[in-house]
Amino acid sequence: MTIFRPLLAAFAILFASPSVAQDWSIAIHGGAGTLDRDKMTPEMEAEYRAALQRALDAGETILRNGGSAVEAVRSAIVVLENEPRFNAGRGAVFTWEGENELDAAIMDGRDRSAGAVTGVKTIKNPILLADAVRHDGRHVFLSGAGAEEFAAQRGIETAPPEWFATEARRNALDRMKANNLSALDVDLKFGTVGAVALDQSGNLAAGTSTGGMTGKRWGRIGDAPVIGAGTYADNRSCAISTTGWGEFFIRVGVAHEICTRLRIGKESESRSVRGVLRSLTGQRDREARRAREAQHAQAIADAVMSEVAELGGDGGVILVTPEGDALFSFNTSGMYRGRASSSGINEVAIFAEE
Repeated sequence: MTIFRPLLAAFAILFASPSVAQDWSIAIHGGAGTLDRDKMTPEMEAEYRAALQRALDAGETILRNGGSAVEAVRSAIVVLENEPRFNAGRGAVFTWEGENELDAAIMDGRDRSAGAVTGVKTIKNPILLADAVRHDGRHVFLSGAGAEEFAAQRGIETAPPEWFATEARRNALDRMKANNLSALDVDLKFGTVGAVALDQSGNLAAGTSTGGMTGKRWGRIGDAPVIGAGTYADNRSCAISTTGWGEFFIRVGVAHEICTRLRIGKESESRSVRGVLRSLTGQRDREARRAREAQHAQAIADAVMSEVAELGGDGGVILVTPEGDALFSFNTSGMYRGRASSSGINEVAIFAEE
């Protein structure tokens, strides 16, 4: 028994309830794709950065004041849905028939409750409807007219078609039809928006919202509202929101795949004495341990994104770990993104080299 007493004492230290609030962290994205710095005017770049900062600030304020990860994710995404520069809510792309069809999903890593909606046309902020579905709890995924009926019963705010429509998105659809182009040719980027967060209680959450792809047909659904493909959160591993060519992200199950690989790695290490020793070392050198954990999470995200690329897909992910590391991984020339944390990080970026 004396051999195991030091280990038991170590476990008591490692898993004792903290007497002070934990760290918090948030990351956001506004889409990834072919972003050419030479084709973006300084004024346009400044507007995108300001919009990202507003969304980041909305989520950060909630987390800093002790709010939940779900609240932070929801608030950040509402800001992005209301910003016509991104492909979600106002400013969403048009279907082949000339309509805006909106998708969204949200997930709470604490209990893995989730809500998602697809193909809604009148919901001003689809992320709020997705969260209402999650909170109701009877179903996870609602679509079309049924989702709109549920929204009416819950008093979710609606908006007329002209709220969502923008001239730039109409022009993209017109160019696509006139020149027989693909959605990738006219969009240049995937404008899906999303947020992931860790709150002071140690809970994770993720959310994603999108208008899909320009000229989508036959009720097409991408990865954004699909739990496990475009959105996933689990307190045991991470919170993920993706942006990209949805068909490939669905095939890989990107969000769940990243979280599962992280969870299995953590569980495997925690079952071994070697893992305990690593944790003990980490107690003496917390920064070094955090750096190793962040590198491991980054490597997993990069590996899964490499699988997407091998299949022919483009895009990116944002993730937050239980340790509070906010990370990005993308295989495009840029991704609208930002992150903030209790450690003092607060930054937005657009291009890959940033």
